[in-house]
Amino acid sequence: MLNLEWLRTFKAIYETGTLSAAAQLLHLSQPGVSLHLNALESYTGYRLFERDTRRMTPTERGTLLYNQIIQPLTQLIEAEQLFHRNTKQGKPTISVGMCFETFQYTLEEHIAQLPFNLIIRFGEYPQMLHDLDTGALDLILTPQRGQQPNLEYTPFAKEQIVLICGIGSSTEELDRMIEANEKTGIRDWLRNQIWYTTAADMEHLRNFWLLNFGMLPDFKPNFVVPYFSSIIRCLSRGEGFAVIPSFLCRNEIMNREIKLAWEGNPRLENTLHFGKRKKTIYAKEIQQLEEILAKNWFSWT
Repeated sequence: MLNLEWLRTFKAIYETGTLSAAAQLLHLSQPGVSLHLNALESYTGYRLFERDTRRMTPTERGTLLYNQIIQPLTQLIEAEQLFHRNTKQGKPTISVGMCFETFQYTLEEHIAQLPFNLIIRFGEYPQMLHDLDTGALDLILTPQRGQQPNLEYTPFAKEQIVLICGIGSSTEELDRMIEANEKTGIRDWLRNQIWYTTAADMEHLRNFWLLNFGMLPDFKPNFVVPYFSSIIRCLSRGEGFAVIPSFLCRNEIMNREIKLAWEGNPRLENTLHFGKRKKTIYAKEIQQLEEILAKNWFSWT
């Protein structure tokens, strides 16, 4: 029979990208996580991840399975957490929603020292706002503010959204049009290029296009990958364009692994907020998380 814990482990590997991060998130040993994954792959008859020394990359079958199970499995986890909070006294459990890369660089290494349990969720900002409002999440990091009256937002940082391209992309014509501020020419040239985006967030591309060209993008991205870091690795090996936060690719641009194609005119800048409910029994724990995230954000960026 299919074991629900196999699916929970599969979801954690898919969202964190490594066996070690999944093990830490699930409070399991890494061999235990590997055992669950091997059992699920044996049950399905398909390889669900391509393994290398740095990352677990979902196969086509893995992505298909994730899309099929994510909604019902998330609902089960939410029910479990709500029940757990209402019945068990002692060590609290805090649920946080954020971008995967933000978690990786600002919070991941500090999890073991936290005096409370922690659940991290990656997803789209509108869904995070909804989950914060309903109590499924306790804290989110978001550039978007909802209208729910019981939520409050504290700005803590800014991010610039930029156009990047692969190290093998030819940009001489683009550079000439940018210098001449030929917006129509830039738009027409860019729409014919190879494009990357993430499955969870096309908001950056839409906002960048709307701000600079007065319209939404009228093309379909060629490649949709799990995370921004996946885009950066793909572009470092070839051609293509993507719109992502500048802090995620600063080192790669400096090391000439990818190229900064255009900052936009005008530039697109987002204000990042801590979002939380106005009334919460976890105010102390949330404040501790905010301090860790803010401190490591500024040291990282």
